[in-house]
Parts: sequence; C-alpha cells; structure tokens
Amino acid sequence: GFHIQTFGSVMSSVVAPEKPTSNTMGPKEVELILVKEQNGVQFTSTTLVTPTPTQTNPSGEEERETWGKKIDFLLSVIGFAVDLANVWRFPYLCYKNGGGAFLVPYLFFMVIAGMPLFYMELALGQYNREGAAGVWKICPIFKGVGFTVILISLYVGFYYNVIISWAMFYLFSSFTGELPWVHCNNTWNSPNCSDWAENSSVSDTYKATPAQEYFERAVLHIQDSNGIDDLGRPRWQLTSCLAVVIVLLYFSLWKGVKTSGKVVWITATMPYVVLTVLLLRGVTLPGAIDGIKAYLSVDFLRLCDAKVWIEAATQICFSLGVGFGVLIAFSSYNKFSNNCYRDAIITSSINSLTSFFSGFVVFSFLGYMSQKHNVALDKVARDGAGLVFVIYPEAIATLPGSSIWAVIFFIMLLTLGIDSAMGGMESVITGLIDEFKFLHKHRELFTLFIVVATFLISLFCVTNGGMYVFTLLDHFAAGTSILFGVLIEAIGIAWFYGVDRFSDDIEEMIGQRPGMYWRLCWKFVSPCFLLFMVVVSFATFNPPNYGSYMFPAWANMLGWCLAMSSMTMVPLYAIYKLCTLPGKFCDVSPSCVLFSKIISDESYKY
Repeated sequence: GFHIQTFGSVMSSVVAPEKPTSNTMGPKEVELILVKEQNGVQFTSTTLVTPTPTQTNPSGEEERETWGKKIDFLLSVIGFAVDLANVWRFPYLCYKNGGGAFLVPYLFFMVIAGMPLFYMELALGQYNREGAAGVWKICPIFKGVGFTVILISLYVGFYYNVIISWAMFYLFSSFTGELPWVHCNNTWNSPNCSDWAENSSVSDTYKATPAQEYFERAVLHIQDSNGIDDLGRPRWQLTSCLAVVIVLLYFSLWKGVKTSGKVVWITATMPYVVLTVLLLRGVTLPGAIDGIKAYLSVDFLRLCDAKVWIEAATQICFSLGVGFGVLIAFSSYNKFSNNCYRDAIITSSINSLTSFFSGFVVFSFLGYMSQKHNVALDKVARDGAGLVFVIYPEAIATLPGSSIWAVIFFIMLLTLGIDSAMGGMESVITGLIDEFKFLHKHRELFTLFIVVATFLISLFCVTNGGMYVFTLLDHFAAGTSILFGVLIEAIGIAWFYGVDRFSDDIEEMIGQRPGMYWRLCWKFVSPCFLLFMVVVSFATFNPPNYGSYMFPAWANMLGWCLAMSSMTMVPLYAIYKLCTLPGKFCDVSPSCVLFSKIISDESYKY
C-alpha cells in the first residue's frame, strides 16, 4: 500500500506543472497565446483557446498530411488488424475450447475490453495528431509508454517479416507442375519420411510427412543446426525472399500515408477474395462438413474451465492490434472531425468476423484431410506456422490443379502479412519522426534506415538455426510487454489525464460525448482486465521450446532482457521527467495546486 501512496502523491505533483511546460516547450514564437492557453488549461471550460492548436498546427510547421480518402484509413486499420493469427490461431482455439461456446468469452472480452481500448487508441491519435510517443504531451510523465510500444513494434518487425518471406519462398516454389512437398524422393528428405498413404498408423511418431520435411528441411534447413548456439550462415534463398519483402515494405511506406493508403487497397481486400474462393472449393470436398461441425460443435461445459477464458482474453488482446502504437499512428493522419467512434466499431467487428469466417475455410480442409487419411480430426488440427506451412499446403497438394491453388493460397498469406508489417513499421516511423521533429524533412531516408536495420537483424532468423531465433523473439518480444504497455496507457488516460477530459476531447472532435458505458470501461473495466492479464501472463509463463528442443538458460535470459527493455521505458522516462523538472516550479505556480485538485475531483464525477 505504501508504495502506491507515495507513487500517487509524487504523481499529482509531477503531472501538475507538466501541462504548462509542455506548451511552453512546443511553440516558442507565440508567447501571448501560450499565457492564455496556460489559463485555458485551468479548465475554465469556456475558453476557446485550447482547441485551436489541435486544429491548426501547434508549432506553426507545415500542416500534418492526411489520408487521401477515408477508405484508405479504414483499409489500413483492417489490413493491420487482420493478419495471419486470424487464420492460424482463432479457428484452432475455437475448436479446442468448446467450439461455438468459445464465442461467449471471446465476445464478452471483445465488448468490455477489446472495443473500448481500440476506440481509445483511435481517439487518442486523432485528437493529438501525433505518433505513439507524441500523444503523451497530454500527460508527459507517461511518455515512456509511447517508447515502449514503438520498441515492441520494432522488435516484432525483426521476426514478423520472416513469416512473410517463408510465404514468398513457398509462392515461388509453387510455380511447378508438381508441388515439391508431395513425395519423399527429394534430396532434402530423411529416411523417416513417409507418405500418409503408406503409414495408416499416424501414431508412429518418428514418421514425418513430405510437407513437414519440406518446411523444416528444405525451407528452414533446421537439420543443419544443433540449436540456437549453432546458427550458421543466412540461407541465400530465404535471404533473397526477405530482401524482396523489405523492398516491398520500403516502397509502400516511403512517402507516408499517401503511398501506404493505396497499397492497402490490394493487401487488405485480397485475403477476403481468396478466403471466399477457398471456402467455395473447401465445402465441396468430401469430409468438409464434418470438419466444420467439429469447429462449431458447442460444448458449454468447457466454459467452466478458466483456461478457456484466459485464452479468449489473450486472443482479444493480441488480435485487435491494440498496444503496438499502430492505431495511434494511423488515426493521427485523420481529419480532426472524423467519426472515430464509428470507425472503431466497424474495424474491430470486421476483424472478429474475419477470424470466425476463416475458421470455415480452415476446417473444411482439415475435415477433408482427416477423412482422406482416415485419422481423427485432432491429429491434423493444429495452430501456428504448422497449419499454414505444413497442413494446408499438404491438403492443397491433393487437389486437381494443385499448383494454382497453392499460388493463390500463398498470395493470400503474403497480403495478410504485408499490411500488418506495414502497420508495425509505420508505428515506429511516425512515432519517432513526430517525437524528433528534425526527421520530418528526411522521412524517406529515415524509412530506409529503419527497413535496412530490420533486414539486417532479421538475417539471424533465416540462418539454418533461424527458427530457434524466431521462436525466441516470438515468445518474448510482444507477450507480457504488450499487455503491460496497454495497461499503462489505459491508466494514463483514465486516471491521470482523466476520463472526463478525454470525453471532452472526443466530443470536440465528433460532436457527441462517449456514453456512460465507454467511460466506465475506460476507467475501471479495461484497466482491471489488463492488470489481470499481466498477472496471468507472468503466472502462466513457460520457457519457449521448439518441438523437443529446450532453449539454454542464456537464451531465456536474453529473451527476458528483450521483454524488459521495452517495459523499462515507462519508469525510466518517468524518473527522467521527475529529475529534469525545475524544483521551484510547483511552489510558485498556482495552476499546480489547482491541477492536482482537478485531477482528483474531475476524474470522479461523470
């Protein structure tokens, strides 16, 4: 308790003088307005001075660019939020956790935490017109969390692009008469390889299917590595695919939202076209209906299991893409009066519907596989990379015209991945150029710097042992740290900036005040939910593994350092802020006392 109280009292004194300083630091030319605005800050809510900086430009620089069309923004958000996890994670979770019954906890958490947080980030970015760090001019002691989410986005980019390059590799390999993962007679196959047809007893664990060996031995070359301490050189095939991905990313992002807003017209819509085509093909296959039945079979008893609720909550946290700073960056390029409330509802709903829809596509093919090989569905059902790079290609290989199906499937994976990667990069670029203004003029060079740096670090993931590096990054880069980031963000807005002031900001933009429901969610429900999630993710932590390979202790330490490096930004920046504040400031400024009073009073009344 002590810890919290001291923290609270320090806070009120810190948050206090901050508002005026942040204004004096920004625009230096317009002293007159500033004095006024400093009083405007003292919440005589009649002042019309405060909003002006937001609508014009705070520091008299050139106007912030905006999206070409409203649809560019919507497609960018949808393209970012809808990624590979919608296809490879959600359907499997649904199947494993009571089928249709899983939708109960999923939708419940969606409504009490997913949508409110999604809405909060969109509104935050749109009102303050800055990237993830810059928006915290509203409450500077929290600016560290801006750097936390920028770092997380950067880390995720290190390995996320590798998934896209695998898809690219598969895409190039699909332009053949016969797909290379059909038979066991290739140079990379091991003696353990056996076609499904030969071994009806799949229980034989030592047997590997051609598709599995193709992924692990032909694409990853994991057999040439003994573990994370034996990586070897980057493989040139994967490296060249990675380079193509990086070039695509660069030219999508280099001119800002003017270019990326056009690229998403293809990358955000293509997956829907392909999913629909695959579904029409899938339901006509023998066994497909059994697969879909298994996907939806309702088992309400599973809802008594806490694990099901935790998995639903985790899925909500990660699938909406809250906490990567991307939603803030994207919405900061909106027009000030854009209706971000409607956008939040539309885009988060589309994201969930896509997950649900892709389940039909996945399970129609899994049902077909299980009937074809005469094994139980849970023998073929799996999630993660194994689903889209092993099981699905295997199913496609058995269809007539398999090469064409493979090509369109991997084009879908490419487009699913590329706009999510664009979002993550945009978060880093926007976040940093808004924070360090001198980069504004050199956006193209800075973008080049970021993508090249990402490429160089990603090279570790395309070595022979690259899958180990990939697994480590995937496990640590954005697990607990992203939940922590969103938690601090929610606390900063709801308890320090104040839900009331945040609601005023939204009213100023869209003309209507958020209802009681949203305010309660922001203030109590979402922070409690996130706190619970952070505790759960620490409590249920398991060290990473790849198959039977366990990582050495130093690798786990390295992973924790990576996870902590982003989280420590919050306290480090807060300490820096406390130390650099002029000490006398609080004794002199009357706004200080008023402000701490306002923080305590304003935020409680609705």
